[in-house]
Amino acid sequence: MRRHIVIILSTLIGLGTGIWFLPKLWAVMGLGNLFLLNNNVTNGIIGAIIFALLSLLFVNPLLTQFRKIENYLAKQTPAYLFFGVIFLIVGLVLANIISVPLYHTHIFLTNTLIPITLMVVLGYLGFRLGTTRRKEWGHVFRLHRRNGDKENEAVKGEILSQDSGENFHRYKLLDTSVIIDGRIYDIAKTGFVEGTLLVPTFVLHELQLISDSADSIKRVRGRRGLDILNQMQKDPAMHIQMYDGDFEDTKEVDTKLVKLAKMIDGIVVTNDFNLSKVCEFQKVPVLNINKLASILKPVVLPGEKMTVTVIKAGTERQQGVAYLDDGTMIVVEEGQKYLNKTLEVIVTSALQTAAGRMIFAKPAQLTKSLKTGTNK
Repeated sequence: MRRHIVIILSTLIGLGTGIWFLPKLWAVMGLGNLFLLNNNVTNGIIGAIIFALLSLLFVNPLLTQFRKIENYLAKQTPAYLFFGVIFLIVGLVLANIISVPLYHTHIFLTNTLIPITLMVVLGYLGFRLGTTRRKEWGHVFRLHRRNGDKENEAVKGEILSQDSGENFHRYKLLDTSVIIDGRIYDIAKTGFVEGTLLVPTFVLHELQLISDSADSIKRVRGRRGLDILNQMQKDPAMHIQMYDGDFEDTKEVDTKLVKLAKMIDGIVVTNDFNLSKVCEFQKVPVLNINKLASILKPVVLPGEKMTVTVIKAGTERQQGVAYLDDGTMIVVEEGQKYLNKTLEVIVTSALQTAAGRMIFAKPAQLTKSLKTGTNK
């Protein structure tokens, strides 16, 4: 179908080109007095035949290039296409304005070739300017809109406008660690987090990579994060959106989050201690879930039982280390002998810091044996 469309369009272009260009060519060659050549029908047919034959030769390379262009545009964000088209139009309009005096000349070079060259050059430059600096343009437009909103709110009250602009951040950007942790879902359901929860595609991609990891622990954590995201998206009371943009010049996901928070005036929500420090240094608002948890009661209490798998030795003698699905580390006393085994443990204490939660426990079998020995 596309092949036929290209051939038909080429034939129509050849028809118009033959009617317009061939009479001038015949005049230059001294053949303008011939009746057959000094005829629009004949010139149109000749031009149509020539372009139709050329299209048969070049239709396959053209279609290949069209597919590459389609695939490239399909991968771009709406902001890329929007600003690219807007500035392309600006470049074409500017080229036409410059060419207005040239259209009144009767020289082919000045009234045709130069205007076409200007449109191609300025259109390309406009497209490149719009796409390569789209983040800055988006930021400018957001600032303009925000300033306009503030001016409107100033009519209702200057103090109310200042409070709303300074203290409210619409978007809360979720990082990978806080999604895997899962507590943000419960916090959001309670209504303590206002605005919209924003999940960038580069965070979702990192979750997918973790869920496909060869390490079983990472794989479980990644799948847990994807499950939590699906639950949040299906919850009608949850205000959650996806952000399709990316920062191609940056590889680190944390750096991308900080850049995006600056660009949209958002808040980074995390439980990563290092990311929190980076955000604080770069003056980006951050909500650390672990800081919130540190002033609340711990999730587990001494005496509670849980089933864990000891995966490695601890730093101290005879200690074993296990992890919950959310990444919480459990230090099992006398647990080194149970390496790579699943056992029931009893929580002895829990330590909550800004860097995360740590649980200390003892094997339930050891506790029972100690009690039995005491009774005897």
